Amino acid sequence: MILGAIEAGGTKFVCGLFEADGQEGSKPRIIGKLSIPTTDPKTTLEASRDFLLSAVEGKGLGKLDGIGIGCFGPVDLKTSSPTWGFITATPKEGWRNVEVAGYFRDELGVPVAFDTDVNAAAYGEYLWGAARGLKDFIYVTVGTGIGGGVFSNGALLHGQQHPELGHIGVKRVDSDAFPGCCPYHRDCLEGLASGPAIGQRWGARPETLGGGHKAWDLEARYLARAFATYSLTLSPERIIMGGGVGLRPGLAEKVASCLGEELGGYLPALNDPRSLSAFVSRPQLGSEAGLIGAAALALRIRSI
Repeated sequence: MILGAIEAGGTKFVCGLFEADGQEGSKPRIIGKLSIPTTDPKTTLEASRDFLLSAVEGKGLGKLDGIGIGCFGPVDLKTSSPTWGFITATPKEGWRNVEVAGYFRDELGVPVAFDTDVNAAAYGEYLWGAARGLKDFIYVTVGTGIGGGVFSNGALLHGQQHPELGHIGVKRVDSDAFPGCCPYHRDCLEGLASGPAIGQRWGARPETLGGGHKAWDLEARYLARAFATYSLTLSPERIIMGGGVGLRPGLAEKVASCLGEELGGYLPALNDPRSLSAFVSRPQLGSEAGLIGAAALALRIRSI
């Protein structure tokens, strides 16, 4: 079985071609990959389509059997909705109300599985990564934005829309005068702790800030305050942190330490450094979690 996968992010679309043997629990094998900058919708979607078509043709594989897409959002996930598969109220310029799933379904003529980028990553980690064997966990990505995929009782949590864990309010650090950069809420978690927030607050790109920079103590504190809220409301067994900022060496450890302070001993299962370091985890699939998860979504829809 030949599957296409797209991790559709606000900065880049990562497109992959996978081969799957159809055996339950078997991870699809990546056989082609291309990263495409997220510019305007027409250019980006067409370039992604062309890669998948040329990759299949160039390898003499016949045709795609399905495609899975994990997309930045917000997105419409209700299959009964006339705007299913659309990006909706995104702050990403030019991408509001853009149809994504239907475009690839019509252009490629194959079944399309569509979910959020963080849900795709969560699903990949559930099958083959840091969440294997868990029924309740959260995957949080910290990068251009902040989002979260929630697994509850062994299934992805959807609901009226999908969880928007990056747009919750967090208590401000008293010394932080940065107003926040979210166009909707200003100083929600994403407005205070996303990559753009770090860049605007300190006047430098996050990747240029050294490990000893005070930016990382502040970042860890805001993430820990959000993770405390998630822990108290959703009761996850683990929080997996990915994304360009989230994967920074040493950040998970800082967040775990701050989380213990934020919880104040209220949750007995998280009362010591060892349990906290296991609770705040890095993705075992690393930066590939979203792409592999998108392939897994495609595999799942083909087996239904």
